[in-house]
Order: sequence, then structure tokens, then C-alpha cells
Amino acid sequence: MMPALNQQSLRGEMRFDEPLSRHTTWRVGGPVSCFYRPADREDLVRFLHQLDSDEPLFWLGLGSNLLVRDGGFKGTVIATKGSLVASEWRSDRLLYAESGIACAKVARIAARAGLCGVEFLAGIPGTLGGALAMNAGAFGGETWERVVRVETIDRFGEVRSRLPEDFEIAYRQVRGPSGEWFLAAELEMEAGDVDAAQRRIRQLLERRAATQPTSQPSCGSVFRNPPGDFAARLIEAAGLKGRRLGGAQVSEKHANFIINTGDATARDIEMLIAEVQREVAAQSGIELTTEVHRIGDSS
Repeated sequence: MMPALNQQSLRGEMRFDEPLSRHTTWRVGGPVSCFYRPADREDLVRFLHQLDSDEPLFWLGLGSNLLVRDGGFKGTVIATKGSLVASEWRSDRLLYAESGIACAKVARIAARAGLCGVEFLAGIPGTLGGALAMNAGAFGGETWERVVRVETIDRFGEVRSRLPEDFEIAYRQVRGPSGEWFLAAELEMEAGDVDAAQRRIRQLLERRAATQPTSQPSCGSVFRNPPGDFAARLIEAAGLKGRRLGGAQVSEKHANFIINTGDATARDIEMLIAEVQREVAAQSGIELTTEVHRIGDSS
């Protein structure tokens, strides 16, 4: 169902039948019925007030950690990239940041202020909203370790303030009140040396570039690390490094990445994911669980 909207009252960017391959880091995915990038949070509230209550809704940040199937998404996508990007210091160590801000930018803001604790965010190729939704982590740090408070918004545009105890937080998963999405967060930092923090960010980015296929289209890590082991090690031990299916390939640089070699479809990627899971399970007895969120129709 297409949403019945009064476009004259809205200030954001609206497109219909927008290919989501333009907005995902895997560069695959069919069209979405309605694509909306709000001008700011007030515009977002106004948009949600108008949206049909039964309209399927998905929130999109930088498009990492996401597989949109080739048939696209019959609903509305709200894109926060370049939109919900406000930030301000609420105290000497408390940063308020909206969900559309890139994780790497949060790390840089903290470093410029001479504060530490979120350098790991420089290694996460997504937005703060996505990091909150999955407790994203890198290089030993996790997002919710720094969260003091969050703001959420529901599909009717109602904004709520919530504390970490309102959520069940675990490794790469967060469960909270149904029907709410992250709008912003307050993150607590530590006093530190700004030069050392910036050096740490540079080191993390250099390490990421050296060990991950950052120059090729991927979603980031495909599988969660099982307890006491690493998904990449299991995949490589199964002889799957470099395995290819259509235009999708298990990266030869890091086995927990699947890359689009240029002409991959979402189906290629999804089938390769399943093949990796089957072969790793057959050889090691370990069932790999994906980190990737999947939406849309397969055809």
C-alpha cells in the first residue's frame, strides 16, 4: 500500500520505486515503494503522523549489515543518512548524537574533545542508529558500553526517553520495546589524551584496511563469532575462502566478508551465505548465525 501523504507539508526528500541498490553497501537490492529522507527530526515526526498505521516500515542508515532482496521492499524506507546528524555536548563527558550520524564521526568528535572510550566506533561502517540496534562492536569495544540514555520514536511520531535497563543487550543483538526505533543517544566518554585518541583511531582504520576488503562492496561481517571461536577461522578451515557463486564471493582477504565482485544479485549473496553455513556445519558441527538483516521479497 502506498502511503497517503500531504507532501506539501513535508520538507524532506521523497522518492517512489527507488532502487535500494543505490543505498546499500553491498550495492544490491530491488526498489522500495516509498523512500523518505526527513529534513530533520521535526519533519520526521510530521511524516510519521501522516503514515498509514499498517504501512510496512524500515529504517535505513548507511546500508551496511543489510541485504535487500531482489524483489525489493513493498513499504516505506526512512533514510537517516545525511538527515538525523545533530550532535552536542550535554556535559563535559556526555555527547548527545542523533541516529543518522556516522559511527566514525562520533569517534572523531570525541577525539577532538580530548575524550576516550569510543575509538572502536571508527571501525564500524554504519550509523549510530544501526550500532544501537545491534550493539555493534569492533576491536574489543561495544556500543552499549557507552550508552547512558536513548531517545526512541514510534511509527506515530511519539518520542520517548529510555534507559539501558529498558533493553535486553547481548552480543550483536538488542531487544527493546516493540515498534520503536532509535532516534538519538547520550554516550559517556572518559578523560584522555586527544593526540593519543586520534592516533588510536588512525591505527584502527589502518588495521581495518589491512585486514578487511574495505575497497570492495560488502555488508561488513556476515556471521557472528561463535563462543570461543571466530567465524572467519571456521570458514577458512572449511576451504571456503574465495568460494564464488554468481557475482558473490567469500573474500580472499577476510573470510567473514562476502563481496560483490561487480554483478552480484541479492540471490547470489543469500545462496552463498547458505552454502557457507552448510559446509561449516558439516565440517565443524558449528552452526554459524548471520549478523546480516534481510528484508524484501526474493522475486
